[in-house]
Amino acid sequence: MNVPKDRLYTKTHEWILVDDDIATVGITDFAQSQLSDVTFVELPSTEDQVAARDEVAVVESVKAASDVYSPVTGTVLDINENLVDHPEIINDDPYGEGWMFKIKLADPEEVESFLDADAYENSLPADS
Repeated sequence: MNVPKDRLYTKTHEWILVDDDIATVGITDFAQSQLSDVTFVELPSTEDQVAARDEVAVVESVKAASDVYSPVTGTVLDINENLVDHPEIINDDPYGEGWMFKIKLADPEEVESFLDADAYENSLPADS
């Protein structure tokens, strides 16, 4: 399972990469593998105000639909428009081209409660 060390993780399988007060968010390799082939992505709108743990996006696959939660509170600055026509990018590159949205952090200290790569990896089922 691919778990890059340069980002933080949530227990609900979102990753977050923080650069100053901007957070890029996506779903983890574990999440995309559990979903299987992603067929549709519903993204938030830019300028949406979101709170940590709000349902802000949906990822649908041949197996299931899954909510994506905002890990942080803030304002959606950007969305990955490429996912609308090519949702399979999430399967191919969940930590790169498969990013979902970017948020301007309202409180940068919120990220202090997230899991680092080792803690996230240790939280996954043993057979993943």
